[in-house]
Amino acid sequence: QVQLVESGGGLVQSGGSLRLSCAASGIIGRIYIMGWYRQAPGKQRELVATMTSGGNINVVDSVKGRFTISRDNAKNTVYLQMNSLKSEDTAVYYCNAQLPTKAYWGQGTQVTVSS
Repeated sequence: QVQLVESGGGLVQSGGSLRLSCAASGIIGRIYIMGWYRQAPGKQRELVATMTSGGNINVVDSVKGRFTISRDNAKNTVYLQMNSLKSEDTAVYYCNAQLPTKAYWGQGTQVTVSS
């Protein structure tokens, strides 16, 4: 059974930091891309940051310089360090794991930034 288990969300004041973690289990084969997406109320889900198994990173402009994605391939775990958080970062953050023929999603973790 495939599971992506996220942790690290919560309530933080503007300017604060949070670190999200996502551990994938039950996946057979190499996970090509792991990353984070988010969905704010009334908005579509959007990419935040992704990282390939080879280390290539893609980050949305709105979080560049504030968020850092990292990955432990041996543990099938991806992290998102979020600094200088803003109220507009408030959303449910979803972990994503992409294999060549299938993608998996976590259940989501709420991040709320108070101004």
